[in-house]
Amino acid sequence: MDDLMILIPFALLILINLLPRKIRTGFAYWATLAAGGFQCLIAALTPFNVWQGMPRLRLEQVFGFNLQLSSLMAILLLTAGLVGACALLVARFTLKNENEQFNFNNLLLIALIGMNGIALTRDLFTLYVFIEVTALATFVLINLFRRKESYEAIWKYLIMSVVASTLMLSALALFLIFAGGTSFLAINSALQTTNADWLPKAAIALFVCGLFVKGGLVPFHGWVPDAYSAAPAPVSVLLAGIVTKASGIYALARLANVISFTVPLQQMMLLFGAVSIVFGALAALNQRDLKRLLAYSSISQVGYIVMAIATGTKFGLFAAMFHFFNHAVFKAQLFANAAALEEQLGTNDLEKMAGLGTKMPVTGLTALIASLSTAGLPPLAGFWSKLLIIVALWVAGYPLYALLAILASAITLAYFLLLQRSAFFGKPLAGASAVKEARAGLLVPAVLLAVITVVVGLGFPFVMTMFMR
Repeated sequence: MDDLMILIPFALLILINLLPRKIRTGFAYWATLAAGGFQCLIAALTPFNVWQGMPRLRLEQVFGFNLQLSSLMAILLLTAGLVGACALLVARFTLKNENEQFNFNNLLLIALIGMNGIALTRDLFTLYVFIEVTALATFVLINLFRRKESYEAIWKYLIMSVVASTLMLSALALFLIFAGGTSFLAINSALQTTNADWLPKAAIALFVCGLFVKGGLVPFHGWVPDAYSAAPAPVSVLLAGIVTKASGIYALARLANVISFTVPLQQMMLLFGAVSIVFGALAALNQRDLKRLLAYSSISQVGYIVMAIATGTKFGLFAAMFHFFNHAVFKAQLFANAAALEEQLGTNDLEKMAGLGTKMPVTGLTALIASLSTAGLPPLAGFWSKLLIIVALWVAGYPLYALLAILASAITLAYFLLLQRSAFFGKPLAGASAVKEARAGLLVPAVLLAVITVVVGLGFPFVMTMFMR
């Protein structure tokens, strides 16, 4: 079944571009939506070993890929399918031009191919290739409207991405020298037997730094607020919900299963994670543009995931991936809420919003759920993943970082309460009498993701039992 995660979006990409122009946009939308749902189903059933023993088309025999599906990989497949489907729904109701919708659909399929490859590969070079496939689709998506601000954002993203690619390619060359190959197995075996000391350390450091750039950690974060805010609404949902996390942070989790954690590496990852948590939270406090506020919030939340991975424990990795999923859900939902607000008000400026809770009750309620989950309030899903991260840090012998994570959660709650007060509470501004709730098409992804946040939070014991097998 893992091969289908690559073949289905690839086949769809070819098929929809061969169809007659009159029917291709509608068919592309429904077919891609169905593919996203199918991917979610496959990934959700994976921990139950439903697909064990099923016949497989061995892609590695055809293309040289080395693919395997497990619970860790299923998390990215599930998240990518879910966020991709929600971004497609937002695109359906925010992209007015049929050509833009079709182009978005094509690029979404390419991004899915890249992210699914990141999830499934067991070779470091192939991992790099799929990261670049995802990045190429993202470059074009950000500039879908060809606006001035999007050109500036994509230029920053491109420069930083080139730096990351250079670092990772240099690391791959070093891995090839001392391991004789780039498969996870070859690298892991070489790390356990090699006498060279500086070479593997340099390779690991270079690759990790490249992933930090791709993931938007401080101080490599400069492109993130511009890219998230300049991108069209559905692209922001996709970018913030899954793309940057898959390209940088999830790839870091895959690497953690291959290398041995040394104390200097752990300290480096903990430091970068902690700085990102604090800087992102403090920067979000001063933002008046909703999408930029959410972008800095993403930088902060990514720091939590990196610190959990840095513990080097199975429990820490589970906590990291649980927060990876939760963050994708509540951040995609918040950007869907931002799309609804922008459609009704024509702006993302928080100073031009007030009292919208009565005008847009569904948007307000779902945004509140996502905000409280981000801040880590019980019983929502975000509370459990943050609690697990704090426990993992404490048990691993990093109590100061655990306390820092708690403090940053308080700051997160503060800026999201400010967001709620600015946008949904208080007296409506003059001229807001005509504002009404967003269309149903924009509410569906927000409601769906809010329900997932609540259900996962309430069903946390089941989730933990399922994925900690």
